[in-house]
Amino acid sequence: MIGLLRGRLLEKRPNQVILDVGGVGYLVSIPLSTYAALGELHTEVTLLVYTHVREDALALYGFLSAREKHFFELLLGASGVGPTLALKILSGMNVDELVPAIRSGDLARLTKIPGVGRKTAERMVVELKDKLESVTVEAEKLAPSSPAGVEADVKSALLNLGYDERTADAALANGKREAGNSNFEKLLRVTLAAIGSPRG
Repeated sequence: MIGLLRGRLLEKRPNQVILDVGGVGYLVSIPLSTYAALGELHTEVTLLVYTHVREDALALYGFLSAREKHFFELLLGASGVGPTLALKILSGMNVDELVPAIRSGDLARLTKIPGVGRKTAERMVVELKDKLESVTVEAEKLAPSSPAGVEADVKSALLNLGYDERTADAALANGKREAGNSNFEKLLRVTLAAIGSPRG
């Protein structure tokens, strides 16, 4: 099993990267929080990796922090939550928002995440509540960024996810009203929630 990859960042999108490790390009799925914290293309990146093996496929899921990878693995312990949905959940809310939402059984908040219905949210609360003692909530560390840069990055992310420019602009305008534009991750989450789950 692959547990860690260190290599050159060849390509990055909001949901995946390609890492060149010794001449081999690894396609790794990532949450938005990891995308937001990645450096420039062609810099060296180290990702903690969860390897998911099925009969017909081998998929890699990468995280910059051990805490996020641990929470991803906890999410997989909930009935009906596979790796793809777990990644969407981590992209819809960060760990510091998810922990209190699950602990308090805040279904309204959890069901705002694209792809999470009421039954899935209920299972997450029931099955994960007692396992969250190992996950502490930390103050969010935000990298300073200019508002114009954040807005441009979010629009680029939406276009990469397959939305057309008109939809991206409209969603971005709504997202800015709700979240402001000081934080890439928060603005992108709010914008995605406004227009629904990313297109396949």
